[in-house]
Amino acid sequence: MIRAMRNNGAILALAALLSTGLVAVTNTLTKDTIAEQQRIQLLRVLNQVIPEDMHDNALAKTCTLVTSPNLGTSEPMPIYIATKNGEPTAMAVEAIAPDGYNGAIKVLVGVDTNNTVLGVRVLSHNETPGLGDKIDLNVSDWVLSFNGKNIESEDDKRWAVYKDGGQFDQFTGATITPRAVVSAARNAAWYAMQNKDTIVRQPLNCGAAS
Repeated sequence: MIRAMRNNGAILALAALLSTGLVAVTNTLTKDTIAEQQRIQLLRVLNQVIPEDMHDNALAKTCTLVTSPNLGTSEPMPIYIATKNGEPTAMAVEAIAPDGYNGAIKVLVGVDTNNTVLGVRVLSHNETPGLGDKIDLNVSDWVLSFNGKNIESEDDKRWAVYKDGGQFDQFTGATITPRAVVSAARNAAWYAMQNKDTIVRQPLNCGAAS
């Protein structure tokens, strides 16, 4: 009986060891592939909020970290700086909408040097399918309504959903989600507009931080 228990214990321990080893090997073999796919996805989204004809630099690598309550978190967030012929033309700011219906929503906001919002994309969210997930470009084109908008002040009343007197549509039964995204996009864009000269002088440190 005792011998059988010992044998079973040894088998279980061996199985656990083999499973752990397999996970470690799989992680090692796929790490570079996953990183490359993430890089491709990031570049694709960056080129959606900052058109390719606006820059000739490696946009995903021209990145600096900033910390500001305007970005919805106390964590440093990346800002990607677009340049053409060595001159800044635009930037893309990552920010958090902490007040989504089902938690935080991460957004990317593109702004040019003339203080125009070039585009907004949602990078991640946990909003309800069929309701709040309409913020995702794969689900609806709602997020395209940010294109070409400007901001006149930090509390520009136009930067709100219709229900709150603003210019952005809300979703039937899901006002909280678009309200959160509009607010986060406004705050991030305003921060970039007001601090663009400082931002472009910062060190490019996103890669070093990761």
